[in-house]
Formats: sequence, structure tokens, C-alpha cells
Amino acid sequence: MAADGTLGYEQARDELVEVVRRLEAGGATLEESLALWERGEELAKVCRRWLEGARARLDAALAAEEAEELAAGEAEQAAVDAEEAAAGRTEPPRER
Repeated sequence: MAADGTLGYEQARDELVEVVRRLEAGGATLEESLALWERGEELAKVCRRWLEGARARLDAALAAEEAEELAAGEAEQAAVDAEEAAAGRTEPPRER
């Protein structure tokens, strides 16, 4: 059994499944059942930390993508504005 800090998500999840299976099967003493339950709680925390970390990475990647798209749109608009200014159209066209 690896230390909780070095368990990967899949390892923790698989061990948690085994703990639940053993608890559901019954036949363990009260002390064994308590130890299994405590281990299950530790494994659930490990899984939760991995999932929260994954969510944070996804959120950061999506935010970076949005920022890039926004910057590209602003750069494109600046180029259009510069072209119009160079052509002598510094004001928006007026409706007739």
C-alpha cells in the first residue's frame, strides 16, 4: 500500500472500490470494519484532491483559451481601426 501522498487517482479509486466491497461483504469484526471505513475516508479524500486538481487545471486552460480569443479579437479590431484611420475614415460612417 503506497503512502496517500504518492497514490495516483486510479490507485486510490481502485483501493476504495475494494474497501467498499469488503465492507459490503460483511463478516469483518467491528475493529476491522472501523479500520476499513477510516481507510475508505482517506482514499476518498485522495480522490477528491485529484479531481479538484484536475478541475483547476481545466478551468485554467479554458480561461487561457478565452483570453487568447479575446486578445485575438481585440488585435483584429485594432487592425481594422488602423486601416480605416489610414484611409482617412477616422469617424464611423454616417447614415443618410
